Amino acid sequence: MDLGISDKVAPLIDQVRRMVETEIAPLDQEYHEEVGKHPSGDRFQMTDRQREILDSLKAKAKERGLWNFWLTDSDKGFGLSTVEYAYLAEEMGKVGIAAEVFNCNAPDTGNMEVLERYGTEAHKDRWLKPLLNGDIRSAYLMTEPDVASSDATNIALTGRKDGESWVLDGDKWWATGAGDPRCALYIVMAATDPEAHKHSRHSMFLVPADAPGIEVLRPMHVFGADDAPHGHMHIRFTNVRVPQEDLVLGEGRGFEVAQGRLGPGRIHHCMRAIGQAEKALEMLCQRAMSREAFGKKLMDLGANYDIIANARMEIEMARLLCLKAAWVMDTQGTRAAQPWISQIKVVAPLTALKVVDEAMQVHGAAGISQDFPLAAMWTHLRTLRFADGPDAVHRRQVARTELRKYSNGKL
Repeated sequence: MDLGISDKVAPLIDQVRRMVETEIAPLDQEYHEEVGKHPSGDRFQMTDRQREILDSLKAKAKERGLWNFWLTDSDKGFGLSTVEYAYLAEEMGKVGIAAEVFNCNAPDTGNMEVLERYGTEAHKDRWLKPLLNGDIRSAYLMTEPDVASSDATNIALTGRKDGESWVLDGDKWWATGAGDPRCALYIVMAATDPEAHKHSRHSMFLVPADAPGIEVLRPMHVFGADDAPHGHMHIRFTNVRVPQEDLVLGEGRGFEVAQGRLGPGRIHHCMRAIGQAEKALEMLCQRAMSREAFGKKLMDLGANYDIIANARMEIEMARLLCLKAAWVMDTQGTRAAQPWISQIKVVAPLTALKVVDEAMQVHGAAGISQDFPLAAMWTHLRTLRFADGPDAVHRRQVARTELRKYSNGKL
């Protein structure tokens, strides 16, 4: 099992790290401070300065060839393995806007995976090309307010056939990225045959964000914040017509598409979480060495030596588990990697949350303020324990895999 940094990706890691530290990080806070300053007062409209920051940074990344690293097994991507990409995702996780600068941001990466793997040539021309170029954004609509969506067989937004079209009706929420004014595409999971086998009841559709009958009801708040201009929106579909040709892969194959999409995306989330943990540990150490209280450096007070040591060890363990999940995906495929993906999906956010919490503690009141990124990191990581499946669901999958060893594979 080779989990090390390859000769191919090593120079890319160095270039990405330098750009994140010296060019993206200095502008990140300014970008977020611009939210709500649009002349219209709409927090989900981007200001000229926000666009200038993103456009200038993205232009530099493109010029340097630091673009679309995430797309494996495709001539449109960089030709990296999942293990190689994981190291880059970690670097991008250290700063809020970094992933978008390199066109490696969720949910677009997962949506581009869907289009690349399962889309027709017409789908790729209309949606994949502008997404790969970073001209538009997209959202993935799966979760619903009225059912326990952690069991995706419950998903109930209906899709009924009407001539050469499908008609979608129902609500979706936590549609991440749907608040962004550049969001042009929704990928929507709908129940199209409630009488079929539970994993054949659903289908996936490509729907323009401005299709008639779509109403954005509200942004969902995360610990009181609306995450503008990106947002996580509550959206209603009322008689939204979708042409037959915009059904992805085929009727009843929604679960197949979803699993193909979510596997790589979960690993990407986890490596970015490890990047946040690394950034938090760096901030913790710098603060502990630069501040004094009670006549001593903070690092010499309480249990801070143990806290720092434990953080380093736990980050290293989490990284290795994530790299193993990536390696299994590279060598055995997404299905074989699922138990490992579930393990890291639980471990990475919990590890990062613990490190960020300790960093906030060492920073005192400043650690929960807008003057440092730690509070925003904490809320993002706590939310990640729900995104792409809550901890309890992933633990259930890990336990079932373990128990199958003792049940002749029947569990």
